[in-house]
Amino acid sequence: MSGLNDIIVARSTPPGKSALAVIRLSGPACIEKVSPFFPGLDLENKPARFAHFGKIFGKNGELIDEVVVLCFLGPRSFTGEDVVEISCHGSDFVVQRILEEFLSAGIRMAGPGEFTMRAFMNGKMDLARAEAVIDLIDSENRAQHLLAMDQMRGGFSKKIADLREQLIHFASLIELELDFGEEDVEFAERDDLKNTVSEINGFILRLMDSFRMGNALRKGVSTVIAGRPNAGKSTLLNALVEEDRALVSDIEGTTRDTIEEVITIEGVAFRLIDTAGIRDAGDVIEEMGIKKTMEKIASSAILLFIFDLSRTSPDQLKADLEKIELSEEMVRLVVGNKSDLVDQLEVKEYQKVAGGVNHFVSISAINNNGVEEVKKLLSRHFGISDKNKSDIILHNSRHFSALYNTSASLEKVLEGLSGNMPADLVAMDIRHAIHSLNEILGEGISSEDLLGSIFSRFCIGK
Repeated sequence: MSGLNDIIVARSTPPGKSALAVIRLSGPACIEKVSPFFPGLDLENKPARFAHFGKIFGKNGELIDEVVVLCFLGPRSFTGEDVVEISCHGSDFVVQRILEEFLSAGIRMAGPGEFTMRAFMNGKMDLARAEAVIDLIDSENRAQHLLAMDQMRGGFSKKIADLREQLIHFASLIELELDFGEEDVEFAERDDLKNTVSEINGFILRLMDSFRMGNALRKGVSTVIAGRPNAGKSTLLNALVEEDRALVSDIEGTTRDTIEEVITIEGVAFRLIDTAGIRDAGDVIEEMGIKKTMEKIASSAILLFIFDLSRTSPDQLKADLEKIELSEEMVRLVVGNKSDLVDQLEVKEYQKVAGGVNHFVSISAINNNGVEEVKKLLSRHFGISDKNKSDIILHNSRHFSALYNTSASLEKVLEGLSGNMPADLVAMDIRHAIHSLNEILGEGISSEDLLGSIFSRFCIGK
């Protein structure tokens, strides 16, 4: 790729007034290049990985700032090259003056994510771990942080590398048979190979199944609050967010459009969507609102169905729930509201209709009774349990696509082994599977468009 031998520079801290700012440089002979800006400090002969106090001057002898300089010798640095990090005072003017001096000396401004891209190109991390860096920077809650940290530590990469090594060993046995084809020799037992491929494909399919949860945790779990008009949907939303965000009225059909809010429960972000009541529409506007409600339900991860306990029997609740089509992946939770208006509550009957004790809760939203139980119910289905922490959870759509292609190739391998397909065709399908796994790790990738697309998500200084 072009420009990889340049020395690059960028501000690594956000713009704006602050106590300190960090400017980072990376590239061959980087330390030698910047040393003249610090007369008397002689960075080339100073020990690396130590903080050195000095003064930075412009080419006209102007004192720009007093700074602290850290030098890292390649390959023992983030990028694998010589790296210099300068901590200066956090004035935008000071930072700009320092950058101007470096640029005038022939040092180039870094592109988005170029420091991390160099770390990838220099073998300091694979592509999956490099992508985790931006996920970590973008993390806004505990769930996103845990997903990013697990991937950046290399747990996902190691598992993918292990699977690839098994397939490479498998491919080598098939290739040996091709080399000795005229001697009719078989280096691998077909049943053993089928079992191995089935186990690998089974793990990949389980990993792909985790994508729904991983994607929801990364972007926020889409949670639609739906039910009949005046069941208390808007009151529940206000109680969950602890703010009067939705208009509440005794008049049915008050909510005509969707209202969205985000809350964090046990480190997981839930995107709550208040919707129009589901009934036979009284006018065109309400009909549009109900249509949008059904669209939101179809695309959500959780349906939080709320009903009026004082006006809805278990049989009526069952009839209402049967009218809403749900995908297999969607979680349906049922909330019985207005418990303060009911003398005797048929809890077990409602639980049975809802799908069990873990799918039903009774509340009085207006009195804020039971609202915490709703939060616990949400967390129970999309929380970060100890099992979640130890398991690998897929959350990157590029990785999902590559695993999908891997699985498709392995299915062809299994078909070939079961149908006595020629070894050269089986070997071709194995190579396709290995190539798809390589795409995740970034091995063998030479497309500048692909890498540019991945690293363009990064900020300039990372």
